[in-house]
Order: sequence, then C-alpha cells, then structure tokens
Amino acid sequence: MTPGAPRRYHCAWALPAADPGTAAATADVLIEVADGRITAVEPGVRAPADAERLPGLTVAGLANAHSHAFHRALRGRTGEHGGSFWTWREQMYRVAARLDPDSYHRLARAVYAEMALAGITCVGEFHYLHHGPGGRPYGDPNAMSAALVAAAADAGIRITLLDTCYLHGGLRADGARSPLEGPQLRFGDGSPDAWAERLAAFRPHGRHARVGAALHSVRAVSPADIDDFVRLHGELGRPWPAVHIHLSEQPAENEACLAAHGRTPAQLLADTGFLDACRPTLVHATHLTPGDVKLIRQTRSRVCLCPTTERDLADGLPPTGDLGPGVPLVLGSDGHSVIDMFEEARGAEMHERLRTGRRGGVAPDRLLRSLHESGHGDGLGWDGAGRIEAGSRADLVNIDLGGIRLAGSDPARAADAVVFAATAADVRHVMADGRWIVRDRAHLAVPDAAAELDHAIKELFA
Repeated sequence: MTPGAPRRYHCAWALPAADPGTAAATADVLIEVADGRITAVEPGVRAPADAERLPGLTVAGLANAHSHAFHRALRGRTGEHGGSFWTWREQMYRVAARLDPDSYHRLARAVYAEMALAGITCVGEFHYLHHGPGGRPYGDPNAMSAALVAAAADAGIRITLLDTCYLHGGLRADGARSPLEGPQLRFGDGSPDAWAERLAAFRPHGRHARVGAALHSVRAVSPADIDDFVRLHGELGRPWPAVHIHLSEQPAENEACLAAHGRTPAQLLADTGFLDACRPTLVHATHLTPGDVKLIRQTRSRVCLCPTTERDLADGLPPTGDLGPGVPLVLGSDGHSVIDMFEEARGAEMHERLRTGRRGGVAPDRLLRSLHESGHGDGLGWDGAGRIEAGSRADLVNIDLGGIRLAGSDPARAADAVVFAATAADVRHVMADGRWIVRDRAHLAVPDAAAELDHAIKELFA
C-alpha cells in the first residue's frame, strides 16, 4: 500500500465517543484511516473485502495523564508493614539516586511499552529528575528529558513532558522551607527563572512530544516561586499546553500549609493567581475542604485522580462527587503499582462509593471521557484525540470480548462493561496515530518488554 493511502478497519463493535449518557456500543463500524487521522466513520455496514476485521470492542486510545516512569521500579518492593507515604518516599529517593540518562531511557522505554500494551497512546510524564548526582547538570542539561522523549518514541506513544519546578525539600510550620538535600538535589534548578531557562532550551525530537510545565507541590515551591511561575506563564507568547501540580495528597501537606500560611494549598494557589492564570490539572486533590472544592469549581481547574496509587500510599479518598460535572476529570497511573487505566477508572467510582456509601457517583461515560478526550485534550494538550470520528487522531484500542472477564457482556451497556469489568489484559491490538504498536497482545517495537523491564529494574538494584 502506498504511503498516505487510506486503510479500512471493520469493527464488530465500537464506542465511537463517550458522549454524556452514552453507554451502548455501535455494531459494524467501518473506520477509514490515512496519514495518522481517522478520515471516515460509517456505522451499520457490512465488512468490505479490503477492510481488516477487528472483533470484540474498539474504543479510542487511552490517556495516562500522570506518570512518574522511574517509580515503576518500586512495584512489589515497598509493601512495608506500618509504613506511610513518607517512608515510601525515602525508598523512591533511593531509586532516583541511581538513574542516569542511559539507564532511565532503558527503564522508561520498557515502562512505556507496558503502557502501550495496556491501551495507552499518550502519557503525561511528571518529570523532576533533571540533573546528575549532587545536582550537577549533565553536559546537556535536559539529557534526562531527552531520554524520556526517546523512550516514548521507541514505545510508539505520544508524550507530554511536564517539566517540573522543584526548588525546596519541604515546608515547615513556621513557613521556612527545607533545602534540597541528598537525591533531592537532582530535582532543583535554583530558581523559577533558572528552571524556565533550562526548559526553554529543550527542543524535543519528534512530533510525538510536547513540553508542558508543572510545579511539584506547595511543599516544593514558595508563594514567591508560584508568583514567578505565573509571571513566566504570562510572558510566553505561546503558553505551555498543559500545567500540572500535586495538590493536597497528604493531610500533613495541608497541616503544614495552614500553619505556615493560614491557608490550604488550594487557597494559596488561588491567592497567587495560579488557578486563574494557568487553569492547571490538580493531581490527587485528596484532602480538599468545601472551600477548596468551591475554588476549583469557580476556576474550572481540572483534577487528575490516580486511584491505584492513592490507595497504595494510603492517601485517602478524594471528594470526587463534590466537584460536580463542571470540573474535568482525568486519570493517571502515577507510581505504577499497576498500569491499567480501566482499573484507574473503576477505582475512581469505587473510591467514591466507599466515601459516600452510595453507588453511581461518577457515571461510566464520564469515566471513559476522562480516559479519552478529556485526558488527551484537557489533561495533556493534545486536541483532536480520544474520539473515533472523522478528523481525530487514529488511536484505536481493540478489546477482546471473548475472555473470561468480559464474557456475557451486553453491547447496550458497553461503557459499563469497559469500566467495571475490563482490564489491561483484555487489550488485543493498539494503534497510535494510525500505526499499529501492539498486535495480538505483543508490542511490535519492544517484543520482549517484560524482559527489558526486568533487566532495567534489576540493574538499578544490583
């Protein structure tokens, strides 16, 4: 077939878009793809002779809006008895201390391949491991960023690199901030302007990559630093396509912020103008007050939930239902205790059930939108993705309906089946930007992703 020539795929069942109230799959959907885009979608037609048949259910590609790729090395190694978020963090720092650009590329390449196998076609990498040991910049100050962008290219997925400003080691009740020390020295650039100067010099290779920005948390930046970030955002002729921050993940963060500033983290971000100016994605947002919820709703900020990590780290249950339908939700796998975006979607609703004692707080179609167009567009700045419709990026995830988990599912309740029953193991084929990256549950460019991941992790602990 000549380059640019259209290819056609006949889906036994498809969920073309997770529109409000939409739960049913459509039968016999013919999808035409050319130059990385969907050029036509025709439902209710017989399969033409030249079309590849896709059995099962086909949905749009999944967005993973919050990732720390190097945290994957900790899976199965941090189940300490009596531990906490803070003891886990010390173990995470020890892994961070061991990475360099080459080892990080090897690890991230395998992690992103694992994501592709789970149906993820775009990732938001919350990146703060910038420099060498002791905080010494590499010859290329963005060598670690380049390693992540190259890893995503190898895995065939898009990446929004959320380059993170991380300047202080912690927040004390008296308002003072601890200096960066030990492995944390690798995270810092000294000032917001120095951070922005390094970021401005990064020009990622490939059309699969975009560069966004992040503040790590109110623990890692001061109010003056936030003011500078807002100023830098306003000075850009073309603002960052996505801005993120960790918010109120742990009660200790709220307590320290209240003691130091007399305000919650969300109130601090609002008072500095960060929420209005940047319309950020607020990651976790676990311990929000009613006033925080009101601020988030007023500024139409986004919230990124990472349920598998939030329960792994005993963070707590976020007030998801209180946010209301006007706050876009996106989802991330964060620390990668598992990489399964269906489980993240399921967890968002299950956590809300545990918090409220009621079922149905977050509808399945809204959860799918968080993985589809909200995740790609609102969360990561990739508009024109997350829907099966003409003009959208050709990201397709084919789900096997013949396995034990989805046996007996009703196409009229396909959204329910995907959210409440499917797992990453049910993903059969994955296309990103019109190119197959996973076929028959095997990654085409990283054929032995498990072995690569095993080697990369064991290398770090050798």
